[in-house]
Amino acid sequence: AGWPKAWAAFRLAKDVWADDIRGDGAKTATGSIASQREEFARSMIFPIGEPNTAYAEYFTGNSYLAQISDSQIPFANVTFEPGCRNNWHIHKADTGGGQMLVGVAGRGWYQEEGKPAVEILPGTVIHIPANVKHWHGAAKDSWFAHLAFSVPGEDTENIWLEPVSEKEYNSLD
Repeated sequence: AGWPKAWAAFRLAKDVWADDIRGDGAKTATGSIASQREEFARSMIFPIGEPNTAYAEYFTGNSYLAQISDSQIPFANVTFEPGCRNNWHIHKADTGGGQMLVGVAGRGWYQEEGKPAVEILPGTVIHIPANVKHWHGAAKDSWFAHLAFSVPGEDTENIWLEPVSEKEYNSLD
C-alpha cells in the first residue's frame, strides 16, 4: 500500500467522520459551541466523540471522548473546548505504564508538576512516565484534541487529584 495510499485513507476517514456531524443536515447558529465543534471536527481525521460525562468531574470545562481502540494498546481521541483542561493526575504503575499524547488539532498545554508548561500542537508527541503528576488541556483561545495512549504496565491506576488553579492556568500564553 505505501504511505501515499495510507495517507489517502486517512483523508477519506476524515471526510467520513467529519461530514454532517449532527446527521440531519441542520446547521447551528454561527459562533455557537455546537457550530464551533462542527467546524473543529472538520479540521481533524479522528472523531470528536461524545460528551465526556464519565470523567466530567475531573475536568474544568467540557471535553469529548472517542475511544479509537481497546485492543493491543488502548487509545482515544480526547477533545477539549477552549479553556478546558483535566485535573492534575498520576498514571500509577509498579512497572511500565504511563501515557503518551499526540496532538491532533488545535492548541493545548501539558505540564508536569514543578516544570514549565509545554505547548502541544498537531504532531507534538508527549511521553508521560508512570507516577508523574501532570495535567493537559486546551489553550484559553483554542479547541484542542489529542490522542491519548495508555502504556501497558503492571498494577496500573489513574489517580485524579485537584483541579489546575485559575492562577496557574491563566499564567499560560
